Amino acid sequence: FFSPTEIYNKSDISFNKKIRIGGLVKMNSISKDEISVSFIITDLKKEIIVSYEGIVPNLFSEGKGVIAEGKLKDKKYFIASKILAKHDENYMPPEVSKALEMSNN
Repeated sequence: FFSPTEIYNKSDISFNKKIRIGGLVKMNSISKDEISVSFIITDLKKEIIVSYEGIVPNLFSEGKGVIAEGKLKDKKYFIASKILAKHDENYMPPEVSKALEMSNN
């Protein structure tokens, strides 16, 4: 799993391989239509636009931790095949928590 900053800084990133990206869903970034949702994942330094076709988890919301699984189109755009939202108010996947801590240093 990678944060947006790690993806931005990575020189040997693969655009054909399935990866996971994680961070927070940026406030006011969710846009939905009948079949897809797009939103921005941020680690408070860099951000990446995510596009997903399907139903997002009930706990998916702005300002909350999220992990998206899928493929990069480029370093700023990610096409997700799966969205994983955090389980409750106090839980954040350890990888997301660590990435956010690292971005605050």
